[in-house]
Amino acid sequence: NAALAHYSPSNGSSRKLSVDEMYLSDTGGQYLDGTTDITRTVHWGVPTPLQKEAYTRVLMGNIDLSRLIFPPNTAGRTVESIARRALWDVGLNYGHGTGHGIGNFLSVHEWPVGFQSNNVPLMAGMFTSIEPGYYRDGEFGIRIEDVALVVEAQTEEPFLTFEVVSLVPYDRNLIDLSLLSPEQIRYLNTYYESIRARVGPELRRQRLEEEYHWLQRSTEP
Repeated sequence: NAALAHYSPSNGSSRKLSVDEMYLSDTGGQYLDGTTDITRTVHWGVPTPLQKEAYTRVLMGNIDLSRLIFPPNTAGRTVESIARRALWDVGLNYGHGTGHGIGNFLSVHEWPVGFQSNNVPLMAGMFTSIEPGYYRDGEFGIRIEDVALVVEAQTEEPFLTFEVVSLVPYDRNLIDLSLLSPEQIRYLNTYYESIRARVGPELRRQRLEEEYHWLQRSTEP
């Protein structure tokens, strides 16, 4: 059902999960100190070459936009294509927006922040989602969504970049490492180190050993 970008479940369309298909989980919650909106796509069996390449290229777009350094007051629409470039390289695309503002204990989709033509320029302190995807009608859907904070970059002149605050590993089973650049692999390793450092101790504190060991396996370099 994830082949539909904005699928809504019904009794007539519900399906059982299978290890032979991709599974897209768009999740989130509202808390007193913020709102989350995180999407991960997984495959518990053997993905097809197309599924693996499409997933990897969606991940590449997510990484490329997340690590982008850009001038202050840059409009989101100006840099939105960065998230699509790896897909465009092989003639693929997606038909939804690349990201939207995230409310602080408010709306999950909150204007005026985002990457569309009517969004305001990006400024430090803004939260936005970064969520490229790919969908093949009747077959499968892929989306990788993180919440990112606009922060000041460590540059000589005052430029901006993103700090991803979602701390959930990506599916190693779907990543084709041969497509990733050395810079993208370094970004992934740094991200995984951050997940281990920030989530691992909390799982140990709650005595969630099975979850802790899953996290360690999922964040290996």
